[in-house]
Amino acid sequence: MSLAKLFSVSARVRATGSNSLLLRCAQYSSSNQEGKEQKVYPPNMPGYMYVNPHDADMSIKEMSDRAAQTVFWTELARGMAVTLAHLFKEPATINYPFEKGPLSPRFRGEHALRRYPSGEERCIACKLCEAICPAQAITIEAEERKDGSRRTTRYDIDMTKCIYCGFCQEACPVDAIVEGPNFEYSTETHEELLYNKEKLLLNGDKWESEIATNIRADHLYR
Repeated sequence: MSLAKLFSVSARVRATGSNSLLLRCAQYSSSNQEGKEQKVYPPNMPGYMYVNPHDADMSIKEMSDRAAQTVFWTELARGMAVTLAHLFKEPATINYPFEKGPLSPRFRGEHALRRYPSGEERCIACKLCEAICPAQAITIEAEERKDGSRRTTRYDIDMTKCIYCGFCQEACPVDAIVEGPNFEYSTETHEELLYNKEKLLLNGDKWESEIATNIRADHLYR
């Protein structure tokens, strides 16, 4: 199409009402050298608008942007659906510390030294727990009694070093040192986490029933 004809078409389109936002642009066609039709649109100037749909951009960037937006809004809708569904279900949380969840028999909490039902200490001062502790948190001193048996005179655990691996409990041949079910033993000072023999025996006396129950429940796998 010649330049003069293009300006003529543009002038006629402007004359029909360029101030209207609902301007209907006429489609003019002319045959090119190959015999195909060409669509002529008004020039890109203020006061004009294209009323015919544009071809979708199929570039990789545009396609990836559209895909990302689709995935985003789809996942957002799915998340909102899950949230709304849980509004009508029982809550998955508990009101701690007034409510407490169940603990596994293998739970590894605060350490304790156990006694026999007669009141005799179980520990025989073999020092296997001290030797196997990877954090070197256990310190044991022992002496021999008149009857030839050995008993500890010192049994210290530095709870700030302990990694709660449970090796001490597994190595003990008489189930003397255990990791009990108590997990609420926060302190205000570092010194309170240095447990001595008296503290460990006190823990054992306090939690003996729970400890014995857990050991019986897990005895097939020990």
